[in-house]
Amino acid sequence: MIHQYKNNGYNIVLDVESGSVHVVDDLCYDVIALYEDNDKDQIVDKLKVRYKESDIREAITEIEELKEAGQLFTEDIYRDKIDFKKRKTVVKALCLHIAHDCNLACRYCFAEEGEYHGRRAMMSFDVGKRALDFLIENSGNRRNLEVDFFGGEPLMNWDVVKQLVKYGRSREKECNKNFRFTLTTNGVLINDEVMEFCNKEMGNVVLSLDGRKEVNDKMRPFRNGKGSYDIIVPKFKKFAESRNQENYYVRGTFTHENLDFADDVIHYSDLGFTQMSMEPVVAENDDPFAIKEEDLPQIMNEYDKLAKEFIKRRKEGKGFNFFHFMIDLSAGPCVYKRLSGCGSGTEYLSVTPWGDFYPCHQFVGDEKFLLGNVYEGIKRQDICDEFKLCNVYAKDKCQKCFAKYYCSGGCAANSYKFHGKINDAYDIGCEMQRKRIECAIMIKAALADSDTEVQEVKEPEMVVPC
Repeated sequence: MIHQYKNNGYNIVLDVESGSVHVVDDLCYDVIALYEDNDKDQIVDKLKVRYKESDIREAITEIEELKEAGQLFTEDIYRDKIDFKKRKTVVKALCLHIAHDCNLACRYCFAEEGEYHGRRAMMSFDVGKRALDFLIENSGNRRNLEVDFFGGEPLMNWDVVKQLVKYGRSREKECNKNFRFTLTTNGVLINDEVMEFCNKEMGNVVLSLDGRKEVNDKMRPFRNGKGSYDIIVPKFKKFAESRNQENYYVRGTFTHENLDFADDVIHYSDLGFTQMSMEPVVAENDDPFAIKEEDLPQIMNEYDKLAKEFIKRRKEGKGFNFFHFMIDLSAGPCVYKRLSGCGSGTEYLSVTPWGDFYPCHQFVGDEKFLLGNVYEGIKRQDICDEFKLCNVYAKDKCQKCFAKYYCSGGCAANSYKFHGKINDAYDIGCEMQRKRIECAIMIKAALADSDTEVQEVKEPEMVVPC
C-alpha cells in the first residue's frame, strides 16, 4: 500500500508495509501514482505532456529499484501469520484509580468529577498492595512493569501513593522486577514535597492544563466556578524545571468550543514547557463539547499550523516536543504493538478504589466490562480474549488505512463508545490521527532538509498521556 500527499511544499510518499518514507520531486510523485495500474508505455503516454520521455523512463527505473529493495509497493508479511487468540500475554501495566474524587470540576470530564458513574472513594493501601502483588504474579518473565497513579485527582490520596511506591520498591529485588511509576495530576495540591518525591520515584508525570488562561479557566474550574490557571501554572513551571524539562507532559484537551488548540500548544511553549500533548475530547454526539464532523477542516488547519510552528521553533533554538508528532521512522514499536496497540484488557488493566479490574480507565463503571478483582484475579477471561483479538486485521476500516501501523487500530473504548463494539473505529478520531501522522512525517522531512543546525530536544519515553 502506498500513501501519497503534499504538505508544506513537500511531496511525500509512504510505503505503508515497510514504513519507508520518500520525499520526491513532482515527476516521481506522478509516476508513483500511476505505477500500479499502468505499464511503462502507458505511464509515459500519460505524463509526456508535462515531462521529457527520457526523464519519465529514468524515474520508472528508480521506482523499480526501490520496489526491488523492498522500499516501495511492499506486501504485508504478517497477515495470516499471527494467531492473536493463541498469543500468550502477560499483564505489564496497571492504571491505579487511587482516588475517585477530584478538587476540580472540568466541564468535559468523562469521569464525572472523578466518580466514574459511581461513588466517591479513595483506594486503600491494602487494595493497592494487592494490585501490585497481582501485577508481579501475572507479569511472567517480564521485568519492567508500569503503574500509573490516576484519578480523579491522585494527590488527594497522596499518603497511599507514597506507601504503594515504597511497597513496590521493597519487592523489586526479590521478584526481579523494576517498577516504573507515573502520575497524572491537575496540579492543585502540588507542593515541594510532592515534587521532591516524584522526581525521585516517578518515571513520568502528566500535568493537566488546557492552554491559555481564558481556555483553561473556562474548561477546568473549581467547583465554585473559579479558574485554576493562576494556581497551577507556577507549580507546573517549577515542576518541569525541577525535572530538567524531561520526563513529563503538559497535557490538555480541546473541544468543539475551543478548536483553536494550536494557540494553546504554542502557549505551552511560550511558558517554557518543552514536553506537551493536546488531545481531542471524546464525547457523545449530543454533548456540546463533542468534536463534530464539520469541525474537521479547522482541526486539520490547526495541525498544519502547529507543525509549521514546531519546525520554526526547532530551527530558532526554541524547540518543543508534541506527543502526536513524535514518531520513529527507523525502528518504532514491536510488531505486536503496531498491530494491536495499548494492550487494554490483556496487558494493561485499570483498578478501581475497591479493587475491581476493567480493561482500561475509560471502561470503568460499565459492569459489562468488569473483569474481576485484586483478591480473586481475572474472572471474565472471555472478555480478555475478546480484547486479545482487537487488532488492525480485525477492523475493516483499518485495511486500507495508511496510518494503521502508527495508531495500531485506534482506541477500543472509543470504538465501543460510538459503535457498541470494540473492533470498530472512531471515525472522527481516525481522521485526526491520519492528519497528525502526515504532519509528523512532513516534520521529519523538513528538519532533515534544513540548511541550518536544528536544535535537539530530548524526547521522553512514549508514555501515552491518559
